Amino acid sequence: MAHLSGTNTIALNTISPNARVRTRTITDSDIDSVARLLAQGFRRSTRQDWLNIFGRLAEHPVPHGLPNYGYLMESEGAPVGVILLVSSRISAGDLQSSRCNLSSWYVLPAFRSYGHLFISRILRNDDITYINVSPAPHTLPLLQVQGFSCYSMGQFFALTAPFVSPQDRRAKVVLLDDCISAPRGTDEHELLQAHARYGCISLWCMAEGRAHPFVFRRRIVKGFVPCAQLIYCRDITEFIQFSGAIGRLLARRGMPLVMMDSNGRVPGLTGIYVDGMLPKYYKGSFRPRLGDLAYTETALFGI
Repeated sequence: MAHLSGTNTIALNTISPNARVRTRTITDSDIDSVARLLAQGFRRSTRQDWLNIFGRLAEHPVPHGLPNYGYLMESEGAPVGVILLVSSRISAGDLQSSRCNLSSWYVLPAFRSYGHLFISRILRNDDITYINVSPAPHTLPLLQVQGFSCYSMGQFFALTAPFVSPQDRRAKVVLLDDCISAPRGTDEHELLQAHARYGCISLWCMAEGRAHPFVFRRRIVKGFVPCAQLIYCRDITEFIQFSGAIGRLLARRGMPLVMMDSNGRVPGLTGIYVDGMLPKYYKGSFRPRLGDLAYTETALFGI
């Protein structure tokens, strides 16, 4: 957990909206006051929930020059707005780029007029791909004004029980802690290890002497339907290829459905597509690919 010294005790409801406002990065000494602000904005969460999230962010390595936690907007020495960032270095073949997941944005009502400027200052780096994987419906018009584009319009729910794949007899699914002899990328092994620490299900699918990485997160949809959310794979076609073996392992763990980002039905899988559910947006030169939510708030916090 990050150091929590320097707690700000100014009452948030006494700050004048006419006071001077400035934007800066969040530091360790801001964590307690920012956690209280976020708890005020997100009524279903508590201050301790946000302190736990800050603890996870403190452990997450970020690319050089990017903030550990995100940015705050302050007035009279107290935070009046905040946006958390989960920043990571992403590999795509031989290319690498920085990706920032915009998460948990809140501005006090009296300072909402500064909200667009607050976010615009954060989005100035053209070398970074910014993503929003859980936008609130009322923020979608603002995302479009800021130059974001939708890359995933909905969710596909695949039934694990009917999964039958021609690779079934030749594929073997092993959990991260199991010993494997097939070659595997160092970066991908580190990715699986990190996501296992986040509470995800990290596994390898072994086939024809090669190891294929997969990460899932247990979710409850509509309050009662258990499913496994696909967090990471090299390509959706690899999940389709090994869906039988993976699906049976997940079903044995009580997850009869696999949910994944999609723009329509997924050929080769049995299930339903829900348009408009959990759409995802990006801004930058690298369009995120479906099947990659690694190092996002979804993976780290289960949001």
